[in-house]
Amino acid sequence: MIDFVEEAMACRDIQELWDLHCSRLIALGFPRLMYGSTKSRDGKSLGAPEDALMLTNHGADYVRGFVGGGLFSKAPMTRWCMDNTGACSWRWVDEQDAAGRLSPEERRVHQFSRSHGLVAGYTISFVDLSQRTKAAMSLGAPRGLTHDDAEAAWARHGREVLAICNVAHLRYASLPHHGARRPLTPRQREVLEWIGQGKTSGEAANAMGLTVATVEKHLRLAREALGVDTTPQAVFKAGVQNQIYVL
Repeated sequence: MIDFVEEAMACRDIQELWDLHCSRLIALGFPRLMYGSTKSRDGKSLGAPEDALMLTNHGADYVRGFVGGGLFSKAPMTRWCMDNTGACSWRWVDEQDAAGRLSPEERRVHQFSRSHGLVAGYTISFVDLSQRTKAAMSLGAPRGLTHDDAEAAWARHGREVLAICNVAHLRYASLPHHGARRPLTPRQREVLEWIGQGKTSGEAANAMGLTVATVEKHLRLAREALGVDTTPQAVFKAGVQNQIYVL
C-alpha cells in the first residue's frame, strides 16, 4: 500500500495514474474497471458529459453504449451512488430487479451490462468534496464469476481496494484534465491565469509581451475550447479542470 501511495504521488498525468491504478486492482481480482467524476453536478443531474472525467479499460462496444450512448446516467448503480457513499455489491441490482424496484430505463441498462458479461462486481461511491461534485468507480469481476465469488474476493481484499481507489480518486482531482474537450494551449492557460489574478487584457498583454488583440484572440479561443460564453466562466472551468492555477 505504501508502494502504491508513493507511485501514485509521483504520477505526472492521469494516464500514468490510471495505468498504475488498473494494474493494482486487476491483481486484486477486479479486471474490468471504470472511473467517472464530475464537478458540475446539479441536483440529480451529473452535468455535461463532455466536462466529466471518464476512465475505463472496457472494450469499445461496451464503452460506445454505456458512455457514448449515455446509459451511465440511467444505471441502477448510478442512482445508488447519488444517494450513498462507500461500496456496494452488484447483488443489490439483482435484488432490486427481482423486487420490481428498477425503472424501465434502469432495467434496460442492467440488461445491457449483463449482455457484455458484467454480472458480478462492486461499485464505490466516493465522499463528495462539494455539492457540485460526484465520483464513482465500478469494479467488474472476471467473466463467469458469481456474486458469491465477487463478495469472497471483496472479503479478502476490500479494505485494500477501497484504500487504493480513494488515494487514486484524490490524486485524479489534483491532476489536469479537459474532459472530452480539447486541452488549452500554453498561451491560453497563461492568459487565463493573468485574467484570473484580476488583470485586464491590457495588463496581461504587457506582462506577456503581446498586443491586446493577441490576448483577446487567446481568450476567444480558450472560451471556444472550454465551451463557455464569457471569460469569467472560462477562468472558472479551467480552474475546476486544473488546467490553470488561480490564486
